[in-house]
Amino acid sequence: MKKRSEFNVFLTILLSVIFCAIGFLGGGYAYLYIKSKTEIDEITVYTSGEIQFHFLELGNKYTGDCTYIKVGDVDILIDAGSRVNSIPTITSYINGQMSDATLEYVIVTHAHQDHYAGFATDDGKDSIFDLYSVEVLIDFARTNQDDDAPMYNNYLRERQEAIARGTKHYTALDCVTNSNGASSVYELTSDTTLTILEHKYYTEEASSENDYSVCTLFSQGDNNFLLTGDLEADGEASLVSMNDLPHCDLYKAGHHGSKTSSSHTLLNEITPDICAVCCCAGNYEYTQENANNFPTQEFIDRISMHTKDVYVTSIATVEYDSEKGKYVSTGFSSMNGNIIVKSKNGRVEVECSNNTTKLKDTQWFKENRTTPEKWAG
Repeated sequence: MKKRSEFNVFLTILLSVIFCAIGFLGGGYAYLYIKSKTEIDEITVYTSGEIQFHFLELGNKYTGDCTYIKVGDVDILIDAGSRVNSIPTITSYINGQMSDATLEYVIVTHAHQDHYAGFATDDGKDSIFDLYSVEVLIDFARTNQDDDAPMYNNYLRERQEAIARGTKHYTALDCVTNSNGASSVYELTSDTTLTILEHKYYTEEASSENDYSVCTLFSQGDNNFLLTGDLEADGEASLVSMNDLPHCDLYKAGHHGSKTSSSHTLLNEITPDICAVCCCAGNYEYTQENANNFPTQEFIDRISMHTKDVYVTSIATVEYDSEKGKYVSTGFSSMNGNIIVKSKNGRVEVECSNNTTKLKDTQWFKENRTTPEKWAG
């Protein structure tokens, strides 16, 4: 009996040692797992607040661009089209978003009315430059406009008056070459940057004013947001070749969803998740060929290869004018309305003032465009 008792004691001790070892090893493994996971999470978790992109309707039937961007307390305005009478619409909207009357950054992409009308008012009429304190103005490095062209001359005057009030002015070329006090990268918050992207038409002559567009990339953590103004396919090719472009959570369709922009070369590089189109869908403003009205069929076919999440600000009211023998746009209504894309802690969401119906599901699309294979079903 004594031997059995001794054996039981020995077995108990042995089992205790084994269980203690298992517990120690298991606890160590758990600690290492949690630690490694935490270190991984610390790399991918976003530490700052929110970045918001507001693609605005402009209060009339004309196509135009105006994007308000908010990053913490930093307020940014890119373009202010489409007509001078868009100014009250723009200011009424952004005043509801801003905590003061200061725009830390204003970017004017190029010298076309539908992008810079709000900055180019007649003498004696308040422009965006008059209504806000602008800290930094970045605009196009080149233009085909003559200095005596009325709207361009207005812009030069309004810009100079802003500079006299203390606005720092840089061209896109100043930025990409880090010249004259400018920088190619601006830190907006601790983890959010604005990058002025390089392309060849900051220095080379272009046949189209569109190709002089200032192109911007906003980055927050692993999220990226690309705006290219009206850059055309050739400009997009140089944009791709001269920059290391990342995957983009958001892409503002180049040139309002025209057939000459949003090329495969660019889209295959940035593979966008969300696309916002600033236009008045179906407007016969530029052409009587329906397929070429914004957003065009060719643009839709290309963007469909990457995303179904395409949103459009407005839709035109159209009728046939028998006296003129052509279709005319008589007004507009909201398609999605103001398109708002928000990123907070890495999660990107779309809100709109009217609805969040995707372009492919709208009645206008079903009546005017052919569904690409990727969007079928």
